[in-house]
Amino acid sequence: MTDAPIAFLDLKAQQRRLGPGLRARIEAVLAHGQFILGPEVAELEARLAAFCGAGHCVAVSSGTDALQIALMAEGVGPGDAVFLPAFTYTATAEVALILGATPIFVDIDAATFQIDPAQLQTRIDAVRAGKKLRPRALIGVDLFGQPADWPRLNAIAAREELFTLDDCAQAFGASLADQRLGRAATATAISFFPSKPLGGYGDGGALFTESAERAALYRSLRSHGEGASRYEVLRIGMNGRLDTLQAAVLLAKLDVFEDELAARAAIADRYDQALAGHVVTPARVPASASAWAVYAILLRDGAERARVQAHLRESNIASAIYYPRPLHRQPAYRAAHDGAALPVAEEIAERILALPIHPDLDTTDVARVAEVVVAAVRGT
Repeated sequence: MTDAPIAFLDLKAQQRRLGPGLRARIEAVLAHGQFILGPEVAELEARLAAFCGAGHCVAVSSGTDALQIALMAEGVGPGDAVFLPAFTYTATAEVALILGATPIFVDIDAATFQIDPAQLQTRIDAVRAGKKLRPRALIGVDLFGQPADWPRLNAIAAREELFTLDDCAQAFGASLADQRLGRAATATAISFFPSKPLGGYGDGGALFTESAERAALYRSLRSHGEGASRYEVLRIGMNGRLDTLQAAVLLAKLDVFEDELAARAAIADRYDQALAGHVVTPARVPASASAWAVYAILLRDGAERARVQAHLRESNIASAIYYPRPLHRQPAYRAAHDGAALPVAEEIAERILALPIHPDLDTTDVARVAEVVVAAVRGT
């Protein structure tokens, strides 16, 4: 086998493949010069909503801003408890703290890494018993491209009167029960960070909702809280607009998005076959299709993970740890955390390792990655 580098993400290969279509989209923006909320933004919003069947789409400046705008629109703030998984990226939790609310970290399912509905109910009960915070919102995360257990999460949220927000940053294109994600919660936030399955060439994000009123509020909040005109300020908002150039890039990528999702799924299946019996391969969420933003295996312990990652590095193969530390153990969140033990998230953080998965990874590359992992596990 060759020892040529295998990248974790190969945007240069994707750019070569998209070629003229991508450049034509960018050049059109350069020609008309409407760099803020140009026509490509509205076109992108319409195509994204149609893709997932959502009633409304509002493009914003990042996935983090999408989460924050959704919570701002509901008036989430001091005294409110926002429930979210302990095993995810910091953006999910930081938006609650920025607004003065308190993140309540919930343990995850050991197989799927998604928020555990049973643990969620336990955490809600504990907050209600403590009488210091109001249970107000639930942020479910479709981690690594697979959907959270939205039927059970929505049942709990309805019973507890919680606003539901789907952090779908890693999972746009995924489906649950033959329905694309985008309508599973009251609001859905996605990210266009370059590493996402549908990624731009910079920051970007979007919100989906079935409510015309919420969509209008999101549009106001993304533009400094403006009303009918730029200089009518109805509420405190933010500068959260998606750049037109990013919309142009994303429109070009949407043209091949279905094919790229299929390629990612095929790569995941090849990894499964090659790695079965050697490592713990990703469990599939029932009745779902993943967007495969991340293909994460579990090793026996941290020592084995370090050995495997070292072998990959020596073989010019990139890998990554998503995530090396659960949120409740991050320094920034220690003061907010109530001290509850979250053992599954803590264990997974010690054992997890992500392998390259992107549409331009060929079968030879996949076989080489798997061969190095298996050799490292065997100690050969």
